[in-house]
Amino acid sequence: MAMAKKVSQLMEMFGDVRVDNYYWLRDDSRSNPEVLSYLKQENHYNHSIMSDTKKFEDDLYAEMRGRIKEDDVSAPVSPNHKLVAYAEDTKGDEIYTIYVIDAHTGALVDKPLVGVTASLEWATNGDGAFVYITMDQTLRPHKDIQLFNNHIVVYECEKGLPKVTIYGLPDVEEPLKSLQGGHTVEFVDPIYSVEPSESQFTSSILRLDYSSVKTPHSVYDYDMKTGISVLKKIKTVLGGFDASNYVTERKWANAQDGTQIPISIVYHKDLVKLDGSDPLLLDGYGSYEVIRNFIIKLTTSSEQICIDPCFNVSCLSLLDWGFVYAIAHIRGGGEMGRHWYENGKLFKKKNTLTDFIACAEYLTESKYSSKEKLCICGGSAGGLLIGAVLNMRPDLFKAAVAEVPFVDVLTTMLDPTIPLTTSEWEEWGDPRKEEFYFYIKSYSPVDNVKAQNYPNILVTAGLNDPRVMYSEPAKFVAKLRDLKTDDNLLLFKCEFGAGHDSKSGRFEKLQEESFKYAFIMKALNMIPDLGCGQK
Repeated sequence: MAMAKKVSQLMEMFGDVRVDNYYWLRDDSRSNPEVLSYLKQENHYNHSIMSDTKKFEDDLYAEMRGRIKEDDVSAPVSPNHKLVAYAEDTKGDEIYTIYVIDAHTGALVDKPLVGVTASLEWATNGDGAFVYITMDQTLRPHKDIQLFNNHIVVYECEKGLPKVTIYGLPDVEEPLKSLQGGHTVEFVDPIYSVEPSESQFTSSILRLDYSSVKTPHSVYDYDMKTGISVLKKIKTVLGGFDASNYVTERKWANAQDGTQIPISIVYHKDLVKLDGSDPLLLDGYGSYEVIRNFIIKLTTSSEQICIDPCFNVSCLSLLDWGFVYAIAHIRGGGEMGRHWYENGKLFKKKNTLTDFIACAEYLTESKYSSKEKLCICGGSAGGLLIGAVLNMRPDLFKAAVAEVPFVDVLTTMLDPTIPLTTSEWEEWGDPRKEEFYFYIKSYSPVDNVKAQNYPNILVTAGLNDPRVMYSEPAKFVAKLRDLKTDDNLLLFKCEFGAGHDSKSGRFEKLQEESFKYAFIMKALNMIPDLGCGQK
């Protein structure tokens, strides 16, 4: 087992003294031999502990990959169909290089564009020009309306689900006084995701990207005049996928203050008993007004399978092993409107944490699972959530996975030299102000680790992560190792070739998912190759 050395670092502010014994693990250059040696020791320990599940992990990966049509890839093709553009990130630091190739010969066209984002869009004039975004711009697009020549489309949330409403526009030069007489697009699934796709301004056809647990990613053309939807494309799911095998539900948990918190639930109808004996994985995020929904995505690039809304294709393997999968739509997200976000940020951030605990308690009380079978996961700001609730209610969970978790909140928010810190004050508050300092300290995971029993825990990091520095999860694990009083698993996996959104490459994300699920099933004593479980 790797044990990090202690080097006391005193940090004092507003008369409060914090001792950080693991501050030395931060190395902005990612080249300090001692730091790298410690991270390698943690990886070696992780590998040795998980070595007996390797065959199961490989089988799980093969099963996940087997659901994906190998040639089902896409790249932006120019309107004249002569050129293909794609963005490549080989280190995981989210700094991309864009290549343009001849669609017929595959030959590189002109010089690559270096140091840009992955966002690009072809111009519609057909001359091969496209728009791309450089790294010195920060974009957080939030689409709420889409304008057409004769219609306006409004996207909003209602009771935690997307709602699309179509309104007709008056004739040219007639004033638009108000939006009246709109009609809502109907969707068949109780839990779903829908987003606008590329549509023509002069057309009456609205193109929508739609998906749910019963419906793989689909493209629909919706006629805004007649209200008729036409399916244009649906992703292929291999491996015998049958949508009728899965049940989705929407339930509501009571928060501490009486607020109703929506929970999305999915399971295989023939494999669960709903008597408290089923394993359950509860996912959560609850920050930045992000909306979480069930989505089956069959692409496997890190940009598309992300911390945001995902019920991706790999989750089907969990369901087929008899798991219940649930998402807690806690405050701090955007599922229930702007107020939902406002009531989960700054001085109301703890609502995010207590909402998640309320959802976990509801699921056990309602016999979807039990404390002995309840597992939780979250990444980035969702990793902060996981770290915080582990400190608050470690008795409630059997296992937890915190992926690239933002767990050293107070120290990071106090350091304006870190690239994203100042822009994040809007979300968490500026702890250089006394009231924010003590509020953030009260829930910051690293600052609240204490001597108590914790469940089985897996923590991951990416050495090149530009958003959550690897040292945050490393410090969290080191402090847990020092203080926790149990003998449960505590593993730390630091990918040396990865950033915030996992390793680069089409199928590497599936490898990480299979490892995560193998850890969860090991903690639940469900690995069949060890003679302690069965499918």
